[in-house]
Amino acid sequence: MITPPPGTRIWIAAGVTDLRRGFDGLAALVQTQLEADPFSGHIFAFRGRRGDRIKLLWWDGDGLCLFAKRLEQGRFVWPQATSGAVALTPAQLSMWLEGIDWRRPIRTAPSHAA
Repeated sequence: MITPPPGTRIWIAAGVTDLRRGFDGLAALVQTQLEADPFSGHIFAFRGRRGDRIKLLWWDGDGLCLFAKRLEQGRFVWPQATSGAVALTPAQLSMWLEGIDWRRPIRTAPSHAA
């Protein structure tokens, strides 16, 4: 995946989205439902009804980018909220795109923080 610049926020749109929408339809949802600017450089994520498909919308400075993914097995973990947005860190986004539950990742070894 193309790495967004530092400081880019990742927003998950709560609820279900009709993924037949393209660039303009998803940008309109960002403006109306999330009350955000789709041209801000932040990443906006949308989930289909079945939960196995997502689309990410991102303005890279030159134009809108649309990334789509379908899991062959399992579902993307989604917030329980029905409206609004939830923010993710870049690490959580990476886990999420791999189908890992980003809410409660489990370490394989204890943390040895100083």
